[in-house]
Amino acid sequence: MCGIVGWVDLAHKTDGKTAILEDMAKTLEHRGPDDYQKWIEGPAAFGHQRLIVVDPQGGKQPMIRKARDEEFVLCYNGELYNTEDVRGELKACGWSFSSHSDTEVVLVSYMEWGPDCVDRLNGIFAFSVWERQRQRLFLARDRLGVKPLFYSDRGNGVLFASEMKAILAHPDVRPTVDRNGLHEILSLGPSRTPGEGIFTEIQEIRPGHSAVWEKGRFTTSRYWNVKSEPHEDTFEQTVERVRELFMDASKRQLISDVKLGTFLSGGVDSSAITAVAAEQYKQERRGALQTFSIDYKDQDKFFKKNAFQPDRDEAFINMVRDRHGTDHLVMEAKTEDLVGRLKRAVELRDLPGMADVDSSLLWFCEEIKNHVTVALSGECADEIFGGYPWFYRKEDKERNGFPWIRSLDERVSLVRSDLKGDIDIEWYMLKRYKETIAETPVLAGESEGARKHREMSYLNMNWFMQTLLERKDRMSMGASLEVRVPFSDHRLVEYVWNVPWSMKFYKNQEKGLLREALRGILPDEVLFRKKNPYPKTFHPDYTKAVCRWMDDVLSDQGAPLFNIFDREEVRKLKESEGKSIDTPWFGQLMTGPQLIAHLCQIDHWLRTYKVQL
Repeated sequence: MCGIVGWVDLAHKTDGKTAILEDMAKTLEHRGPDDYQKWIEGPAAFGHQRLIVVDPQGGKQPMIRKARDEEFVLCYNGELYNTEDVRGELKACGWSFSSHSDTEVVLVSYMEWGPDCVDRLNGIFAFSVWERQRQRLFLARDRLGVKPLFYSDRGNGVLFASEMKAILAHPDVRPTVDRNGLHEILSLGPSRTPGEGIFTEIQEIRPGHSAVWEKGRFTTSRYWNVKSEPHEDTFEQTVERVRELFMDASKRQLISDVKLGTFLSGGVDSSAITAVAAEQYKQERRGALQTFSIDYKDQDKFFKKNAFQPDRDEAFINMVRDRHGTDHLVMEAKTEDLVGRLKRAVELRDLPGMADVDSSLLWFCEEIKNHVTVALSGECADEIFGGYPWFYRKEDKERNGFPWIRSLDERVSLVRSDLKGDIDIEWYMLKRYKETIAETPVLAGESEGARKHREMSYLNMNWFMQTLLERKDRMSMGASLEVRVPFSDHRLVEYVWNVPWSMKFYKNQEKGLLREALRGILPDEVLFRKKNPYPKTFHPDYTKAVCRWMDDVLSDQGAPLFNIFDREEVRKLKESEGKSIDTPWFGQLMTGPQLIAHLCQIDHWLRTYKVQL
């Protein structure tokens, strides 16, 4: 994976562009530490920070190629999983290739099919193409939003980058946050509305969207969405098709010229990917697959069962390791590893995040990077197959609004009283919720129950999944580790979208359909294990550490956190060690010390980014 950055500005002279471009690209060095290249000419300037995974020499960027009196310049971040299929199509059209990189395939695809090239690509990507003679810039992002792409429309030009920090590094962009952005933080955080960049001058290319800048006009369009159609397959046929699509997606994503491994949590999703990858490695005689799991120091002493985390992962990880003969490493994080990365996690995300859920993943990815450069992970299965409690639990399904935001009263209680006239947390949350519900592709004649299921699936795919994919991208790329997510394969997503809930919830078990499709691939103990989320620490030293951080914030009379939050309410929260609010702030894990850390992260974000409210 890589970091891309660039801008086009008809009014900007060439003088000074090189220094500005290098400042912008430098902020993305963690995404691509292996190489930096730039291309500057006339109104255009593009930079590329490269993490080398495939074809070290043939994949250099920005990549330039000429045809039909036009010169095309590509900046690309991603991986194609149907490279050879598309290359074959292009060769049949008369094109030749000088490398085996997917980068060249993406560029030539655009040269042959123009903006419609995205319809033929299977992969995770964000890229730009500049047509030098025509003076047109094209931007595109993958269907499910695995790879990020932000922009700032400047009227007579446009800035774009893999992360917001690169755009903020441009001297013309200010770190302002208006009422809308503040609502995003308070009503929805750490999630955000698809397309919103929180900062007033920054927006995001939504998943499945592309954009064109030409003659001073910037327009975006949607090239992909799920389509609602009747599901005609029997249950047996559905099980077989899901198995086939999952196996193909997982095998395709094993292509790499560098060392590759898998995340292994002992849950169904990562275990299934590991099983397929390990068996493929055996068939190809590539040796034992490297696998990785995270645990926390003294977790055996302090772990507390709850409705969201009913058991620990260790026994299930060992079953998969032993069955498939993987070379497994358990990474044990200490409290200082988590606390020491809480600030860096904000800086990688450019926004307040999910506390130690982020910082532990960052540490974990740093440890993995000592062994491999590419890893496969199990994100997206729960959103696609209905694995979360809110897909089937009555009180969650009937809640008005996003089911993973149950903390509206708590959010309101912490905001300064003099802001409550300008900030309406519940109204904004419901506004964004209703917009997504209205956008859901429906099927005429469907029952109310089936329609409700589609709405829940669409909410999860466009919101909760985006939050987790953003977390995985920023924390992994923060460690210069490329992470792939087989369950985000659009062919699998498109098929499962139309499968009725009665099949997905087979035998009244979350992801029942997926479990049936994986029979024989995993041990039954793993296959029918109750869902466990990403593990968090229960160590009391973590609580003490984040409370000390909050003490520092509370003692600072100029702390920017209290331009938004009520100092005394935050003090009460800290004094109770987070226990005064027992409802998760977001999702299933952000309670107690995680909430205190999240508020500290907001303070760090306001300070570090010099946010102007």
